[in-house]
Amino acid sequence: MSDSPSSSSASAGKTQLHFSIIIQAPRDKVWHTLLEQDTYRQWTAAFAPNSCYEGSWDEGAEIRFLAPGAGGMLARIAERREPEFISIQHLGMIDANGVVDRDSPMVRAWTPAFENYTLIALDAGRTELRIDQDIAADYEAMMQERWPKALAALKALCE
Repeated sequence: MSDSPSSSSASAGKTQLHFSIIIQAPRDKVWHTLLEQDTYRQWTAAFAPNSCYEGSWDEGAEIRFLAPGAGGMLARIAERREPEFISIQHLGMIDANGVVDRDSPMVRAWTPAFENYTLIALDAGRTELRIDQDIAADYEAMMQERWPKALAALKALCE
């Protein structure tokens, strides 16, 4: 696996993380494996068991990323160019009871935050997946640990 994490400060309340991995599968396959509910649940288990989403991956659509019993994130799809790019704009937190928080000082400190996926077609049917993510600074260490595991799981599903 060739993932390469790094981070740099994006603003006072958030950090930007970068990851990259080469997957031995065509870009279309990687795209669908990223976004289809069944495979999404598998590769995102590295972040939270039973992770899922509700909503649509269509540009402009609202989507909820959930960990049953633990809450999640409210977002909208800021941009979608299948099969090469998708941008998720995180707008708030969802608590375990399903209540959305868009306005607390904690949420306002890091929103809006973007999570971008760029898929680059390489030779021999390979794909480079690049992740650029704005994250609350308090979650940086956790994400630095979990993203490589999630990407390894995605790579295994695709190959």
